[in-house]
Amino acid sequence: MVTRRGVILWVLAVAAALLPVPASLVERFYSRGLYSIFQPYLTSVSSLVPVALLDIGAVVLLAGFIAHYLRGTRRAGWRRAAIQSLLALLTTSAVVYLLFLVSWGYNYRRVPLEGKLDFDRSRISREATVRLAEQASARLNAGYASAHAQRFRPDLLEDAFATTHLMLGGLRPARTASPKRSLFGFYFRHAAVDGMTVPVFLEIILNPDLLPVEQPSVLAHEWAHLAGYADESEANFVAWIAGVRSEDPVAQYSAWMDAYRLTVNALPRAVRTTLPPLDAGPRADLLAIAARYDRSSPAIRNAARGAYDSYLKANRIEEGIASYGVALQLMLGTSYEGEWQPRLR
Repeated sequence: MVTRRGVILWVLAVAAALLPVPASLVERFYSRGLYSIFQPYLTSVSSLVPVALLDIGAVVLLAGFIAHYLRGTRRAGWRRAAIQSLLALLTTSAVVYLLFLVSWGYNYRRVPLEGKLDFDRSRISREATVRLAEQASARLNAGYASAHAQRFRPDLLEDAFATTHLMLGGLRPARTASPKRSLFGFYFRHAAVDGMTVPVFLEIILNPDLLPVEQPSVLAHEWAHLAGYADESEANFVAWIAGVRSEDPVAQYSAWMDAYRLTVNALPRAVRTTLPPLDAGPRADLLAIAARYDRSSPAIRNAARGAYDSYLKANRIEEGIASYGVALQLMLGTSYEGEWQPRLR
């Protein structure tokens, strides 16, 4: 029942998960090497299929396991078939995990972006947070009319993203992708999941209920994942830089909305009351975002957060889901030149 091939795959998967690999080697040979070479090709190929390959893969795997179990019951009874199916599930899980690591997952183990930027934690302070919040408030008030007067142009954001990726040390341009339709859109809606980058297929899926002012930042965030920034805080930071540097008013507004929410949530209530007030338009957008969140299911949302928190910690992101908010530290602790151009070490 236990095959030699299955045992080998289990051992390889456990070894790949537990054996330490120096971040410098991952950075040089995988993230900036192998991954940066095959990512554009793999994403280009997967983009030829209009529906999410994740859906197709999930249906094929589910159908395969059902067929495997039914054949087993006819040959040896349901108990033996259940054991065989469990072993097959373990072997398949090992294969999927190894594919995950090779196709994208090793990016979790690369050199942190903090180590590449001119980053100093002494720059992070309440005063710096207030200054960024004030700037975000002013940009939102000034940009509201333009952001709501025209459609979002992904091509302009894509240009800014490409520049940002190379500015941050990327050796090759990363291939961006358009969001795909997916059966998981229903789950995203009820779990308040904004988007997802699918390893192995290197495709992206967005929550179908995202508001127009949210879409650019979430899209740029998933593009950052495609470019190899696996850490959520780093993907948020890259998306923010691309957004504020974009020539598209909707993308700029979306990025400054993110900055405003991050800074305000990081400040004590007493300090928030001293910030310059938002105009009625940006306030309405924030209320609409909150209303979308409230339409999700608390039970599904909490279960999804718990599962993703465990996933991130299993991939050596110690902060877990809290890493989303760590992007503010990168925003404040990094030095810039020109118009939000991060300096490197």
